[in-house]
Amino acid sequence: MADVAIKRALLSVSDKSGLVELGEALAARGVELVSTGGTARALREAGLDVRDVSDLTGFPEMMDGRVKTLHPMVHGGLLAVRDNPEHAAAMEAHAIGAIDLVVVNLYPFEATVAKGAGRDEIIENIDIGGPSMVRSAAKNHQFVTIVTDPADYPALLGELEASGATSLDFRRQCAAKAFAATAAYDSMISQWFAFADQQQRFPQFLAINGKAPVELRYGENPHQQAALYTPVGPHARGIAQAEQLQGKELSYNNYNDADAALELCAEFAGGDPAVVIVKHANPCGVAQAATLLEAWNHALACDSVSAFGGIVAVNTELDGETAAAICEIFTEVVIAPAVSEAARAAFARKKNLRLLVTGDLPDPRREGLAVKPITGGLLVQARDNGTISEADLKVVTQRAPTEQELKDCLFAWTVARHVKSNAIVYAKDGATAGIGAGQMNRRDSSRIAAMKAAEAAEKYGWDQSRTVGSAVASDAFFPFADGLLAAAEAGASAIIQPGGSIRDEEVITAADEQGLAMVFTGMRHFRH
Repeated sequence: MADVAIKRALLSVSDKSGLVELGEALAARGVELVSTGGTARALREAGLDVRDVSDLTGFPEMMDGRVKTLHPMVHGGLLAVRDNPEHAAAMEAHAIGAIDLVVVNLYPFEATVAKGAGRDEIIENIDIGGPSMVRSAAKNHQFVTIVTDPADYPALLGELEASGATSLDFRRQCAAKAFAATAAYDSMISQWFAFADQQQRFPQFLAINGKAPVELRYGENPHQQAALYTPVGPHARGIAQAEQLQGKELSYNNYNDADAALELCAEFAGGDPAVVIVKHANPCGVAQAATLLEAWNHALACDSVSAFGGIVAVNTELDGETAAAICEIFTEVVIAPAVSEAARAAFARKKNLRLLVTGDLPDPRREGLAVKPITGGLLVQARDNGTISEADLKVVTQRAPTEQELKDCLFAWTVARHVKSNAIVYAKDGATAGIGAGQMNRRDSSRIAAMKAAEAAEKYGWDQSRTVGSAVASDAFFPFADGLLAAAEAGASAIIQPGGSIRDEEVITAADEQGLAMVFTGMRHFRH
């Protein structure tokens, strides 16, 4: 079977965009239009002849429209295999007419949930008849064309332009898209029932969906294919929804690193101007200051070598002076909630630099699931949205931290939760002094971070490294005193760590011997 002529079409859509134009084009080709409810009304108001589904079935719409298309006169016309003699005989015996085209999009369940509707309204916006027709038509795509997206109306009309028929290739494409649409729709409903209605963190079946893929040039490496999907259903806005003002297309690695930068920058929403510089998904410089330019200079000074070719995120409107300073080094992506005209002009001279505007920053404490594929399964966990305050800290050393040390401890702790384990972060006066990431032991992370700080001091001609008098955050407990001693050797004066090691007393004793102040958080932040 190749081309199928369109003689009768059933239209029932929630999204009326392009409906009248489609109806007029079909009617002009002599296609009989069958429709329901509001769709039929919209077509009639445009002056088109429309046959009600109730005329087809012999039953009126009933039960507030819940029952209208669930009938053999509809589904027989959709599911009949036209070249099967038994099917043809059944159609003739029961006066079932063939339906060649189905145009359906579903009740706005996603929009209803997003607007905060009550439970009863949400339930009423679960479409039953629509998905049933879509699936019937898609299953029988050998003979029936199914269109679920108004964006596909021009392609449909293009198919009909030549001969009034659709090709098998086109129907196959439409069927694939239709089944994906109903799968995504059902997944939204199952997610709402599981997470919102039943408060199940880990339901028996986990439905994951995405839509509108953006094909990327390649993945982490050129031999890998990649695409970006956005979730179907309620979700936080972030890098995937950001407006790109200029620059080349974002790569897989750009998206990954930009997301890491935005997530960390969101920790400082509403606070003093903050700058985050990320390289390979790890922060290499973070600072807060009275002005954005000052924060940029302090963040860059932490590790200017790694910042080359990095990702920059800021927590407030990006001004022209800071933009000009960022342009002095090679930067892949810059992210901001807003960008001034002066900043846009500064970046315009860097044609390849990607400039993203996010609007609001995401809530770092939001609920959600993190999903990671492994061979043969999926690892699923709650997002790491745990937080601590000054009141949660337990002083475990003879010396308590000073007010400034405490501020630096909390700043370093905020950054450390976004650094790959094993993570060590030195911070002083609201800026990172050195960051050690992704090492197999905590001592090496301490030493690498101190080494980077020493290199910065030499480069900028400082009298001493900024690790002197700094606070050090460790994302997990020190299993031995060696990591702490490495920090003390670098000049740190305060430590913040979760605690909980069987050698805590040994580590506390070492801190006391070095004259350090140390606080325990009772919370770990591994990041793998």
